[in-house]
Amino acid sequence: MSSDPQVSNGASLSIALRVREEIARRRITRQQLAVDARISLSTLEKALSGRRPFTIATLVRLEEALGLSLRDRPNGNGAAMAETITSLAPENLGSYARPAVTWIEGSYLTLRPSFGDSSAVYAYRTEISWDEGTSSLTFRESERMDHAFTQWGQVSIPHQSGHIYLITNRHGQFRLVVVSRPLINGEMLGILTTLQAGRGAQLTPVSTPVALIPIKKSKKVHFGRIAKGHSAYNEYSSALRRTVDEPFALLLSPSRR
Repeated sequence: MSSDPQVSNGASLSIALRVREEIARRRITRQQLAVDARISLSTLEKALSGRRPFTIATLVRLEEALGLSLRDRPNGNGAAMAETITSLAPENLGSYARPAVTWIEGSYLTLRPSFGDSSAVYAYRTEISWDEGTSSLTFRESERMDHAFTQWGQVSIPHQSGHIYLITNRHGQFRLVVVSRPLINGEMLGILTTLQAGRGAQLTPVSTPVALIPIKKSKKVHFGRIAKGHSAYNEYSSALRRTVDEPFALLLSPSRR
């Protein structure tokens, strides 16, 4: 028998109703909520059906995953009041709450193949942070050799796909990065779709593997075009190859007959 304290039956029923409402409002599955809260689907199902009261540990994990308090707390007048989080991203970005996505905020070493030299790796910085004005995560690139092409935009984290989207929209012109949820070491691997500048005004659609690796203060990082012979080349090219070797992204070509 679990030694974890349980919520009273009456409070559990009220919490179950609140959780079901959040599931419906956010259009997520119970399985996805269980994954985000790091609890088993069976535990969640039993609590939502009223067959077993919520434990405090389960309740805390659900609150962290949903980004809101599910417990009623007395205010100064003694009335019950639910504490909610107002920092919620728009529905078109995934309806995520800020406390539920703080793990993605930070600086990332961003790697992709160099457009000018296919054997080299192009490295720059991507910063992901919360923006109060848009009530969402935003990203901004820096440390790029081609400063004129620096990108910034919003971050979408829908529950359904299990992926993270970095979206640039400039007057209807889109550039998109789709990466996996962070791996055990924080890496996010996926694909970048953008326009490659050619001669004159020529722009060509291009898709390429991309890797976002958390920048650690204790480790030196290198930006710019990393060619063969550079001290970081083997490490960076290996991280980038992992994207398609495992694979985290597929680049398909028409068959040749």
